[in-house]
Amino acid sequence: MFDVGFAELFLLSLIGLIVLGPERLPAVARTLGGFVRKARISYHNLKRTVEAELAAAEAANPIKDAQKELESVQRQVNELKGQLDQDVAPKMIPEVDGEVPADDETSEASKKLDKPEKPALESPEDPEDGESAHSSAGPTA
Repeated sequence: MFDVGFAELFLLSLIGLIVLGPERLPAVARTLGGFVRKARISYHNLKRTVEAELAAAEAANPIKDAQKELESVQRQVNELKGQLDQDVAPKMIPEVDGEVPADDETSEASKKLDKPEKPALESPEDPEDGESAHSSAGPTA
């Protein structure tokens, strides 16, 4: 900071000894030393604070970059979804004799696709004699 060598310090202490005298020079030197010590401590604290803030800012940059990348990917996914909806959705609607069915026909067709038909349960009746396999008349003796 200051380029003060031994010769300059010796000259300053000699002038201080002549001006202040031998009784007051040690007290003034202690006071000046205290001021210099406080200035150095303040400088180091400020330096540490600035370095910590810079480190925090540098640590936040990758997070911001990752967030921007995530937003970009989300935007691309939404664009692809929109393209798929435009390309695939018209092909999924069944055509009847070259005509596009009305809304109610489309909803019926989609219901049929969603719910497969259940096979009819066979009736317990014997088709030859028309009697039920389980008679309600009770046991015969």
